[in-house]
Amino acid sequence: MKIAIIGAGNMGGATALGLAAALPQAAITVTAKHAATLEKFAARGIRTSLDNVAAARDAEVVVLAVKPWLAQGVLDELRPVLPGKVLVSFVAGIPSAEMLSWLEGSGVTGAYTVIPNLAVEVGQSMTFIHELCGTQETLAVVRGLFDAVGRTAFVDEKRLNAGMMLASCGTAFALRYVRASAEGGVELGLYPQEALAAVLQTVRGAAELLEAHGTHPEAEIDRVTTPGGITIQGLNAMEEAGFSAAVVAGLKAWKPK
Repeated sequence: MKIAIIGAGNMGGATALGLAAALPQAAITVTAKHAATLEKFAARGIRTSLDNVAAARDAEVVVLAVKPWLAQGVLDELRPVLPGKVLVSFVAGIPSAEMLSWLEGSGVTGAYTVIPNLAVEVGQSMTFIHELCGTQETLAVVRGLFDAVGRTAFVDEKRLNAGMMLASCGTAFALRYVRASAEGGVELGLYPQEALAAVLQTVRGAAELLEAHGTHPEAEIDRVTTPGGITIQGLNAMEEAGFSAAVVAGLKAWKPK
């Protein structure tokens, strides 16, 4: 599989590193405007290029990983080499109808809006996939790539936006909880590294517990709370401070155009 990742920013770069580790047989090329940006990828044995068109020309899958305001211009640049290829767009916030209008007459065999998260770099992304156009075969190609670096969900456009907030933006939300919890641990008397290690293992363990049991979070919460105990006191204090409401408000903060 030949893959060109156009844009070595945070998400494009993380995807290049994740795919290179998960699919060592794949030929991956990543591009950027400046050679210095590409040094860490070259050091990992990933092909690099300063020429978007040259990188995409021989690829089977082209990943568009640029800022939204650059997307249309980059697609116009790539148009001569897009026929017969599968396009994966990481560009968030562009309505499907608008993206399809940019791709009209491009000759792509399939086009997908794909929203991974930064954990793609370590093979643990939750990736949402929305089909703009394509076939079962092209969808299988895209799902195969991102199943290799985590889990995937195939969704309609409305749920794509929800998935972005929950899983892509959600990485930052989860890390903010980790930070706050670690800071609380320090206030309680742990050293900073002790507190951070404890929170990371606790979050990891909570996720594994839910997956192993297939239960609702509240069922596992019930197992840890006893009448009059410190856990229920802590939970109630968090709710009084607006914890759950704040999480939901954060997820609903972005409104698609």
